[in-house]
Amino acid sequence: EDVVGCHVEDAVTFWAQNVNRCNDLLKLSCALAEACPRANGVFGKLDFSKIYGGCFSEDKCWYRCMIQQVINNEKAGTIFLKCQVLYIDYGNSEVLNRSDIVEIPPDLQCPTVAKKYRLWGLQIPADQNLNMFDQGRKFLSSLVFEKRLKIRHKAKHEDGTIFAQAEDESIDIGEQVARAGFAEKWMSPGNTEDAEKREVAVMQNEHGDIKGSLPLRRNRSNSLLYSMPGGRFDLVASRMKNQNFAGNRMFAPKEKTPASLSVPDTRLSRIRPDQNLFEEREGLRRENVTLLQKQKELELKVRQLEHELEVRGNAKREKEASRKTAESFEEAQRTCIGMKMTSLAAKMKALKGVRCKNKKNCFEEQVSQAIKVVTEGCLTVPCSLEKLRKIWTEYDLAQDRIQLCRNVDERNELITKRDEVQQNLYSAVREFILEVDQLPLSERLRTLQELSASLEMVYGQASEADDSEDVFQQFFDWKSIKMKKLIGVRGAVDTALQILADWFSDTLMCFNLMSEASSDLEEVVVKADEILEKVELAICEELATDINEHDEAEKRIIRSAYNTVIHKICQEQNMIAVIQNGYLASVEFKNHAEEWLNRRPDINNLLSIKKTVKSLKAQLRWKLVEKNNFEESDDYSELEMTRMKEKIADLRNRVLEEVSKEQEEYEKLIYLVQKWFPELPLLYPEVGFLNYMKTGRLLTHSLERDLLDAEPLKELSTKRPLLCSEMQGQKVLLKGYFVDVSSEAKVIERMAKYHRAWDQQKEKSGLLQLLFLLFCKASDALVYLVVPYYPGASLGAFQADTPLTLEEALKVMKGVAQGLQTLHGADIVHGSLHENNIFAVNRERGIVGDFDFTKSEEQRAAANTMNVGTLSLVSPELRAGQPASPASDMYAYGCLLLWLCAQNQEFGIKEDGTPEVEAVVMDDKVKSLLLNLFCCNRLTAEQVVRDDCFLLVDGISVSPQPDEEREPCEKLDWEKTVEKEMQLTEENGANPAQ
Repeated sequence: EDVVGCHVEDAVTFWAQNVNRCNDLLKLSCALAEACPRANGVFGKLDFSKIYGGCFSEDKCWYRCMIQQVINNEKAGTIFLKCQVLYIDYGNSEVLNRSDIVEIPPDLQCPTVAKKYRLWGLQIPADQNLNMFDQGRKFLSSLVFEKRLKIRHKAKHEDGTIFAQAEDESIDIGEQVARAGFAEKWMSPGNTEDAEKREVAVMQNEHGDIKGSLPLRRNRSNSLLYSMPGGRFDLVASRMKNQNFAGNRMFAPKEKTPASLSVPDTRLSRIRPDQNLFEEREGLRRENVTLLQKQKELELKVRQLEHELEVRGNAKREKEASRKTAESFEEAQRTCIGMKMTSLAAKMKALKGVRCKNKKNCFEEQVSQAIKVVTEGCLTVPCSLEKLRKIWTEYDLAQDRIQLCRNVDERNELITKRDEVQQNLYSAVREFILEVDQLPLSERLRTLQELSASLEMVYGQASEADDSEDVFQQFFDWKSIKMKKLIGVRGAVDTALQILADWFSDTLMCFNLMSEASSDLEEVVVKADEILEKVELAICEELATDINEHDEAEKRIIRSAYNTVIHKICQEQNMIAVIQNGYLASVEFKNHAEEWLNRRPDINNLLSIKKTVKSLKAQLRWKLVEKNNFEESDDYSELEMTRMKEKIADLRNRVLEEVSKEQEEYEKLIYLVQKWFPELPLLYPEVGFLNYMKTGRLLTHSLERDLLDAEPLKELSTKRPLLCSEMQGQKVLLKGYFVDVSSEAKVIERMAKYHRAWDQQKEKSGLLQLLFLLFCKASDALVYLVVPYYPGASLGAFQADTPLTLEEALKVMKGVAQGLQTLHGADIVHGSLHENNIFAVNRERGIVGDFDFTKSEEQRAAANTMNVGTLSLVSPELRAGQPASPASDMYAYGCLLLWLCAQNQEFGIKEDGTPEVEAVVMDDKVKSLLLNLFCCNRLTAEQVVRDDCFLLVDGISVSPQPDEEREPCEKLDWEKTVEKEMQLTEENGANPAQ
């Protein structure tokens, strides 16, 4: 604890060397405590050359000291003697009472243990004052306080002072003190003895003796003793503290102290000069204190004068402000009436604007009117509607029973019951129509729509309505209270304005010289301020009453009323929609009942068409046989052969025309079957209504492959038979499918589902149309699907010869997106979308080709290995083994769009197989669409159709893509086109039929 902060090895070495001396100090302290109380404590005069014992009153310990100065302190007529002493074993000084000082017995006289240290190579300038010395001491303390120092002993003076070099790591403490200007280096390093003596003499003359290097004794506050009378620091003790470790009892490391030393002989001879020097210093200190006190008195006086000047300045400024206030008040008095009237006129103008505004919207008047509309003008449900619903349910049930019936006897009974229900339904329908005709449905619906739109513009989207029945009553109660308050405020304003008008009239009479009526002008004028103030207060109150600002409770009332109004509007609109739908269905049924009452549809027309087709087909077969025989005969003639071919072509066209009539007749009858007469397939099974509906209205038995003069496309028929023919001026393709008993139903079901999707929008569907489905002979396992044929119109053929421009590509791909939207809307996944299965009709209309109907979606996706350039059309999820989905179709769509728009640009492929679109130069909107097609959460076909990039199709100009500007060339010949398609198909491993 006594050696905190020094090197461990130094502490251990010091204790080993000085343990005997430390024991002597301990014995000395104990001996003083016993001997001093027994010594004589009364002296006539203190001897400055002797060693005394001083008792510190707090810890009751005794310490050896020497008298430095005797201080007389007179207080309340009593003289108190105090002495400043120097503790010779510690090196610091303190002021003690005279009664605490005794003479030490001779047997305890021993030399001091304190040591004096100085920094090597430095001397204090001769002209340095006391203040500078004090600053130097503080600076030295900051350098060594709580630092770990290396001490090197350089020399020892004859008076025992040790010269040492102190370092803190690489910093020389003496060098820092010299640089700071608090000391100077020796002028001649070789002649140090005189300089050392001179410096020691200066320190002794200015600061007194400095004793040893023993630790400094602690005072009452457990800090080192620096104090002297008057509050001045003892510089010698402070310097000793800063040269050693602060706040601890410290020893000089590695300094051996002999067990006993004699007191130097020169000590007694120096005491008198030192005492004189000390008295001189004390006089200077007292003089300094007196000067400081005078300085403080002068500073206090200066502050008092400054305060007095500030008070006078404030008073002057206040006086000036009062003068200006009085002037402005006088000015205001002169213009008081004018200012009041100007202010009142401005507020009146604002009040007129507020009243005009509130006249149109007074306390949610729009909601009030809406409540009146939905409560007073609400339509009621027709009385006949419920009766109509019940009878119509019975009618539908009777129709379903007929449709499901397969027994002939039971069928007739069900038809009879259905006819009875039909008669009842006819009567109910007529009653309902007459009742509905009396209702203003259209006008009421228009009123509700306009009311709903206007309310939503003001109050926004409505939320769920409150179930409370008194919502409207709460709203009207709140409105009544607010209206009463507003009427009261407005009445107060009107009354105040009337009083003001009367006052003006009286004032006018007072200043009218022609008037004979007498009035007291002073009394009239006195009322002016009061009247104007009342008018202004009344106007301000009305202006502050904003009928459009509501608190939270009022907002809830208004919102609840609004939600209930919207709810009632929606309810009434739904009721009107139900009535209108029932009305339309009733009118349709009434017309049907009046047309087919007590009779059934006639199929004789259809049978007649079938008979005609059969006859024409026989003639056509005979002509074909005759033509074949004539080709092999010896009497062959080109002219005759031409006539025969023309006759055959005419017969074939007549057959096709009759087949078209047959389809039209089928459509009419199928509509009646599905709508009104489900018994027709049971009554006329020979017509084949069920098979026709089962195939999606594709099946026809009136056409045969041999009658179409179809030419096989051997170069494209690698997987299935493909025949090319012509029907009524349009080239068609007959695609053969091998089916058996187990697969026939699935193939027909897929074809019918595809055809129904096309039939909903027809040409706008974006799909390739299916024309006919032909069955061959029973022994032949082939069915032929007839579709339109577009030779040379596939994307692969166009891009290989004359690539599409960006505008053309966008037009085509918009149609393709429409086709995918139609398929996905019908819950169909294409699964085999590629460049040879998309057709660009006239380079502007995109059509999605059909697919292999013998395969399921998963089978088609698994067989699809098509690529466009270096880009695979197979999506990452399909490569990972997941099933086909609309998203995988959209991925293939995105690859084809990139292939068309990137032209000959190269692009990288990511690890997952998706293309790096960012580096491709193209229109920003197209690039944005592609990025959304290659991400994980891809766009749907419906979203793609509405994408902004297809606005370019509608005439917005786009920047040309690389290698886009080229002259359009003529269409290829049919044979050349087919050859190119065959080559592209074989290279990509695709289905040649597609």
